Amino acid sequence: MTQINTYLTFNGNCRDAMTFYKECLGGELFLQTIGESPLAEQMPLPMKDCILHATLTKGALVIMASDMVGENGLTIGNNVSLMLNCSNEQEIKTFYEKLSTGGKATHPLENTFWGALFGGLTDKFGNLWLLQFDKTQQ
Repeated sequence: MTQINTYLTFNGNCRDAMTFYKECLGGELFLQTIGESPLAEQMPLPMKDCILHATLTKGALVIMASDMVGENGLTIGNNVSLMLNCSNEQEIKTFYEKLSTGGKATHPLENTFWGALFGGLTDKFGNLWLLQFDKTQQ
């Protein structure tokens, strides 16, 4: 089955962000530093603790990330959101509360015309999240 996964780029705080997402969402977190990779000898010493690749998995949920910023630098914009489809009402409320900690709740959880409980937030790392629980699938 084809699926889409989110890949986030950070500028030195990938470990903190992915650890935070694991605390909020659960799952298993894999982190590989530059120093643990074949790239270690090609990179400056200060970069050896930066994350080359991270993966957080929990069932079908997969979030990937890295500290490997392109030569133009990192620009956080509003063109990427993480859409989190939740299994039940308690899960969406828990995830919304945890993910908004230190960030900004931009759209409170509310019942929508399309039959879902829906909300949006910006987390403390500047990433946009859309959370939805489709009540018609109960």
